[in-house]
Amino acid sequence: MKFSTSAILLAAMAGSVSAFAPMNAGRTTVSLAMSTEAAEEARKTSKKNQRLDFMKSDQFYRNGFKEVRTDVEDVMNDQFKSSLVDDLKKNEFVMERDGVKVHLASDFGFCWGVERSIALAYEAVKHFPDRKVHITNELIHNPEVNDNLHEMNVNFIEKTEDGKDFSVVGDKDVVILPAFGASFEEMKLFNEKDVEVVDTTCPWVSKVWNTVDKHQKSGLTSVIHGKYAHEETVATTSFCEDYICVKDMKEAEMVADYILNGGDKEEFLAYFKNAVSEGFDPDTMLDNLGLANQTTMYKKETRAIGQMLQKTMMEKFGPVDADKHYMEFDTICDATQERQDAVHELVENADKLGLDFILVVGGWDSSNTAHLLEIPQNAGVRSFHINRAECISADNTITHRTMSGEIVTEPFILDMNKDVVMGVTSGASTPDAAVQDSLSSIFMLKKLSSE
Repeated sequence: MKFSTSAILLAAMAGSVSAFAPMNAGRTTVSLAMSTEAAEEARKTSKKNQRLDFMKSDQFYRNGFKEVRTDVEDVMNDQFKSSLVDDLKKNEFVMERDGVKVHLASDFGFCWGVERSIALAYEAVKHFPDRKVHITNELIHNPEVNDNLHEMNVNFIEKTEDGKDFSVVGDKDVVILPAFGASFEEMKLFNEKDVEVVDTTCPWVSKVWNTVDKHQKSGLTSVIHGKYAHEETVATTSFCEDYICVKDMKEAEMVADYILNGGDKEEFLAYFKNAVSEGFDPDTMLDNLGLANQTTMYKKETRAIGQMLQKTMMEKFGPVDADKHYMEFDTICDATQERQDAVHELVENADKLGLDFILVVGGWDSSNTAHLLEIPQNAGVRSFHINRAECISADNTITHRTMSGEIVTEPFILDMNKDVVMGVTSGASTPDAAVQDSLSSIFMLKKLSSE
């Protein structure tokens, strides 16, 4: 099937994502209790409403450029599609070739949000051929896609010790906002400059921003399950007032323990110094919480954190009043969950299928891809996370990223005298072509060993 960027864009324009009802859906929020005058002032100053005002500008583009769309679809098909992966899907996700049997995960690879982001970026370059085009970060966490943008002369804004250097953005230039989104401060800066802004932010990310806006209006502190330095979380926290980021259950338990038992405030703040809002006071700001997440986190962990926080509030305030102190929406990306479920299926059937290992293909900076690796690793199934086919070497070694983030090289296929049986998946920002290239390297490696 060909990429259809028009279909992707129509899906995005439709909004298409809805939150679960909050735990305290019937609660009267702070905004409703305000006077009409105060509510109107809050509406004007809300970061969400300011963002919506930015989007109304004639200099702001979110729906692409129809006159170049067909050309972009052809380019994307040429760069990212894979006949080998198509054959796998037609053959019930199984293939045998050159002494290698491949079991492909039932859900893998590009999600529609990533396809949409790439389409918008490519269309922007073609639509503004005589303009200097910048991007505020990597478009997505995939090396091939970002290499393509470099080849298209897109300027990636440099990160310095003092932050991003936006001094290179001149009048009439074009600025692309990546799939992860951009911070409120960045959007405000570009709104005030004489530039064209092409916003490729994934609607699932925007959904999280809408959620933290609900927290703000309800007087809640946002608890963000995410990595505080990740581009998406940086953008999300910029739309918060009071917030704390927890990267895993261990850190969430630290927050819950402080809620119930108090503790050394200075020690607590020192630990979370990079993960809390300015002026954060755990003695007062942990009494009313709203949960949101970085969309690429491990869904089961987010759910577990939510259940723990709800239980914590029930223990502190009682079951009757707990819903006045805690709000939860489902802000986990469907594509992320589907790919995690598919890897779980491979892991659960690893013995039955006789898998020697599971290969995870995707950018080493990709959070959603890294979480795919965690599933087989935690289950004790041999597995590797590679970012390019070149990670598989002719000397039968593989260079891969471990769960801890270390890049290591080790022996790959342990027994060349027998057929290899493997599982394979790829992150939501990984094109099928990258999977094909990686599998082709394994086929060639095994074939050469038998000659």
